[in-house]
This record gives sequence, C-alpha cells and structure tokens, in this order.
Amino acid sequence: MFLTVTLASAAAAALLNVWLMIRIGAVRRANKITVGDGGNEALQRRMRAQANYIENTPIVLVLIAAIELAELGSWWLPIVAALYIAGRIAHALGMDGGKWATGRMIGTIISMVTALWLAGVATGAVLAAA
Repeated sequence: MFLTVTLASAAAAALLNVWLMIRIGAVRRANKITVGDGGNEALQRRMRAQANYIENTPIVLVLIAAIELAELGSWWLPIVAALYIAGRIAHALGMDGGKWATGRMIGTIISMVTALWLAGVATGAVLAAA
C-alpha cells in the first residue's frame, strides 16, 4: 500500500519545519545571537512557534498514517492534512504579532480541531472493530 496522503503530508511538514528554521535563523543573524534567545522577543516568538509546531505535528502525522493505513480517509483526509499545514503557517505568522497576530489563534484552533477530528476517526474505527 502506498500512503500518498501521509507521504505528501510528511513532505509538507518537513518543508514547513525548514521554513520555521530559516525564520529563526534570520532573527539570529540580524541580532548576532548564536546561542539561546539573547532576551530577544522576536527570537523567542519564532522559537516558540517552531517548538509548538514540533509538539503537535508528529501526532497528527501518525494519525494521518494510521487512518490512511486503515483505509478510512477517502476524499477528506488530504483536505484535513492540507488545512493542518495551512493552520500551522497561520500560527507561525501570528506568533510574530502585529497585523498577523490573529493567525496565532486561527492556527491554534485549526490544529486542535484537526487533532480532535483525527483522534475521533481513529477512536471510532477502534470501537467499530471491537
């Protein structure tokens, strides 16, 4: 079985993580901060955005893979996966504050709803198989 949605989601997640690293690196270079955050709020925000991403993304990818393996995703799984990635982009931009600040809450809500939806599908499948 070829896990197309999982593979595409993992690739998108990896690219997004690299983008988050580049954003951190830009603040580090601009402020000559090599280790830690140097008390720089912009760097703290970007580091926290990446940390939050890393805290949430693995479980979402595992759920996407499990649902795809169980052949439960049909047409909606790639849409949910794409929405999750879009939500994480919104969250990262929102963590910078300013005009994008609402992106943080939008991204948080999308991430939570995605995880809950996928967990619900997985739980439903387990209960149906029992």
